Amino acid sequence: MSISRVVKSRYGLYAGHQLPQELSQLIASSASDGSIDVFNPATGDLLSTVTTTSRRLVDATVLNADRVFRSGVWSRAPVQQRSRALTRLARSLEENIPRFALMESMQTGRAVREMNAQLGRLPEWLDYYAALLRTHQAFITPTQGQLLNYVQRVPLGVVAQITPFNHPLLIAIKKIVPALAAGNSAIVKPSELAPASVLEFAELAEEAGIPSGVLSVLPGTGREVGSALASNPLVRKVDITASTRAGRELGAIVGPNLASYTAELGGKAPIVVFDDADLEAAVNGVAFACFVASGQTCVSGARIIIQDGIYDRFMDGLVCKTKDISRRIGNPLNPQSTMGTVISPQHLERISCMVQKSAHKVRIGGHRILGPSPLDGFNLSKGCFYAPTIIEDISQDDELWTEEIFGPVAVMKRFSSEEEGVTLANDSKYGLGAGIWSNDLSRAHRISSEIQAGLVWVNTHHRNDPSSPWGGMKESGIGRENGIEAFNAYTQSKSTIVNTAKMDEARKSDDWFANSTNEKRYG
Repeated sequence: MSISRVVKSRYGLYAGHQLPQELSQLIASSASDGSIDVFNPATGDLLSTVTTTSRRLVDATVLNADRVFRSGVWSRAPVQQRSRALTRLARSLEENIPRFALMESMQTGRAVREMNAQLGRLPEWLDYYAALLRTHQAFITPTQGQLLNYVQRVPLGVVAQITPFNHPLLIAIKKIVPALAAGNSAIVKPSELAPASVLEFAELAEEAGIPSGVLSVLPGTGREVGSALASNPLVRKVDITASTRAGRELGAIVGPNLASYTAELGGKAPIVVFDDADLEAAVNGVAFACFVASGQTCVSGARIIIQDGIYDRFMDGLVCKTKDISRRIGNPLNPQSTMGTVISPQHLERISCMVQKSAHKVRIGGHRILGPSPLDGFNLSKGCFYAPTIIEDISQDDELWTEEIFGPVAVMKRFSSEEEGVTLANDSKYGLGAGIWSNDLSRAHRISSEIQAGLVWVNTHHRNDPSSPWGGMKESGIGRENGIEAFNAYTQSKSTIVNTAKMDEARKSDDWFANSTNEKRYG
């Protein structure tokens, strides 16, 4: 596949191919309103120019999405029809995985081997919700009297979804698919740093049978496009993955409209390694947790908490593993390359500053990678490559312990007792993900119940499935992605209560204001 043909040189908003005339005219007249350049962080090359979405276009797109919702073409379509469309989209996505993997690697600088593995699983989300539609059932409540009360889940309306740069298509699909399955009209604001794959996916969705206007994608910044979506009274739910600060700011905008809100926010995942852990498996698992996606995940293994008895041997093993990873960093499009870049020069500088101003011992890494790659000769100096980094002797009030770095930097801490290990693990304002490594499963269950996190992995890390709820505690957000919880969060319950009594009985029992002293039912 020609790399030059993977990403288009120019993108605009996507609201479907069958647009009302007024929206088409507005899009045409707004073509020169403004644009954002998207760069490949591994080379610094310009990938694409994306036309930004003005406030007028945001409001017009929301209005169109609401019109499509109210038309019932998707919102009231039989569940079998929606299920078939999602299944077709799953098969279409499968065919396009190699193209999307290249696109994601070029946008984010992540290793293509990561993107092939990650994106290869995305059709599972479509298949899961397609199956859920065919099996999810309404229920009848045990209402008193001669009444039939059945409860259905109905869609909310127009929903807005704001997605990040680190997993552009994965996180978008985790939000889009349950929203569409439920019958909503979805509008996505992708990261301005990596919008191409989400825009391309929206086209694929319409080709698979999702009606025009049901799924729209509006490029632009969060401050402009995200805020405009969140403040629009026709938007009945906002779902964001972002920093905790951005989540708070957006939540304050959503609140006055009394719309639903889901937020998957920051993290500072602890991994607690006990003396009885399998050393090799724990080293491999912690290295994956720390350095996959160059540490740019909300559940990245950021705080590694190691019991005294295994500390030195574990550290020797992790340092050896980290050296091996570093030796094999090259062109992200090389399938043999182990780790890619961080997202931008600004983010690279932020990581460097956080590491440099902290009082600590750098065991390995702690610097930008320059020069030719030992793996393939790729010029790493052109890109935003930061060495996988391990830091020891960190204090609990140090910024590297308390704040999300969002890069390939992990800090280490010793502990002695179970109680101390749990205390260190919970010493964070965040509570998204956590890990435990131990061969004592009784201990693993016990410690898991004490760790304040929405996701706890035992002897593994970063496992994800469409059926498994995903979300955080404390300042890591509210609500959950995945599973039946996500589907229900994109719906609302509706009770229909039917009087099943014979009409001659109803005339007597339900005439509240009858001129008699007979007892009457109230409610």
